[in-house]
Amino acid sequence: MSDTEHVIIESGAARQPFNYAVGLHGSRFLQELRDHRRFMAVKCPRCAKVYIPPRRVCGACFVEMDEFVEVGPQGTIGTFTILRYAFIDPETGVQKPVPYGYGFIRLDGADTLFQHYIDIQDESRVKIGARVEPVFADERKGTVKDIRCFRIID
Repeated sequence: MSDTEHVIIESGAARQPFNYAVGLHGSRFLQELRDHRRFMAVKCPRCAKVYIPPRRVCGACFVEMDEFVEVGPQGTIGTFTILRYAFIDPETGVQKPVPYGYGFIRLDGADTLFQHYIDIQDESRVKIGARVEPVFADERKGTVKDIRCFRIID
């Protein structure tokens, strides 16, 4: 990554009063999603725990991590919720349409859970342990929204 290449995170018409850098690990994660539709995690050299999204230091060992490994793209729902209460989305300033699903997904090969939206077209299929796969946006920009949602596959 060159010194001048930046990942831009947009919030629609809403304005955020701060800038946030995702760092080298976060940048690689978002670039891989955007450019190759793949999930890159980072593996601890001491305990072998695999973190997604990647982070620089292992939470268990406190050692620096720099070994990137591909995980997923499929995974399993670890926990979820279906939101039915409308509220103003802080990212867009627009009322969030309800209902929608949101969950914590253990991507194949990862030890941590990845948070994202879950497709709830058939709510009876949404359950802990259900297998899921990502649905990518047609136009990807280098943000976590490059994944539209995860859909149930079993």
